[in-house]
Amino acid sequence: MALNHIGPGFIPRWCIFQPLREAIPNTRPYRFGVPVDDLTLQQVADELGVHYMTAYRYVRLGQLEAVKVGGVWRVSRQALDAFRAVPVEPASSRRQRQAPWSERLEARLLVGDATGAWGVIESAMAGGVAVGDVYTDVLSPALRQIGERWAAGDIDIAVEHRASGIATRIVGRLGSRAVRRGRPRGTIVVGSPSGERHALVVAMLADLLRLEGWDVCDLGADTPSESFVHVLSTMDDVTAVGLSVTDPSCLDACAATCAALHRAGVSAPIYVGGQAIVSETHADELGADGYAADAATLVRLLEGGRRTAV
Repeated sequence: MALNHIGPGFIPRWCIFQPLREAIPNTRPYRFGVPVDDLTLQQVADELGVHYMTAYRYVRLGQLEAVKVGGVWRVSRQALDAFRAVPVEPASSRRQRQAPWSERLEARLLVGDATGAWGVIESAMAGGVAVGDVYTDVLSPALRQIGERWAAGDIDIAVEHRASGIATRIVGRLGSRAVRRGRPRGTIVVGSPSGERHALVVAMLADLLRLEGWDVCDLGADTPSESFVHVLSTMDDVTAVGLSVTDPSCLDACAATCAALHRAGVSAPIYVGGQAIVSETHADELGADGYAADAATLVRLLEGGRRTAV
C-alpha cells in the first residue's frame, strides 16, 4: 500500500523536480541587480487596467509569473506577455475546463510562497476539483516535477525541502476534509519501514483511503518493524497493512517488517507499493501478500481481496 512515494506508488509518481525556466540571458540589461525591463506589480496593474490587488492575486494564484527582489514583486515583460496570451474567461467557463492547477502550484512552491500555494489549492477546489483529485492531479504532479528538477541538478535541495515543507502544511489543512460519511468500511494500518523518511507520501495515501470510507491508522515514516507488530497487537479487526517504500535502500527493512508481521501471526494481508517496488513479483520477494502501484489500485485490492488489481 505504498503510496507511490511521490512516484510510482499509491499516488501518481511525483516528487522529483523538473528544470526551471531557462535562466535569464546575461545579455539582458540590468540596473541595481534588476533587469531594466522588469515591471513592478503597480506597473503591471496599470498596463492590464486592473487594480493593484487584482494583479497581486494573479501572482499569488500562480497565474502570473513573478519573483521577489528585495521584498518587491517583479514581473518580466515575457511573463506579462504570456499572461496576456491566455484569454480571460467568465468564472462559469473557467469552472467547466481543466485549469493548469498543478503548474500554478509548482510555481508557488518553487519560490517558497506558502500563502500563494494554498491560494491555488483553494481556487482549484472552488473550481470543482475534489479533495482526492487535489492530491492526485494537483499536488502530486507538482511535487514530481520539483523532484525531477532537483534530480537533474537544476535546483538546490533546499528548494525541494522548502517545497516539501509547504506541501506538508497543505496536506495538514486538507486532512479535515478527507472524510466520508457513513459507517467505516474497515481499518487499514499504513506506514513506511525503518529508514524510509518520505512521510508525506504516507499521509496522502492515508487521506485518500479515508475519502474512500476506510478508518486509517497512519504510523508515518521510519517505523521499526517491532512498532508495527506492537500496534497491530493492540487492534482488532484490521483489514490490511500497507507499507510504502520510496527509497530502494529501505527494501531490506520492508522485507524485515513483512517477516516480523508474519511471525507475529498477523492475519491481515500486507500490501506494498511505492517508487522502490516495481511489480507483484518484487512484492512476493519482499514477503508481502500483494502489490499496489497507486492508491486507486490499493482501494480495488481492499474491495476485492485480490493480490493485484486489474
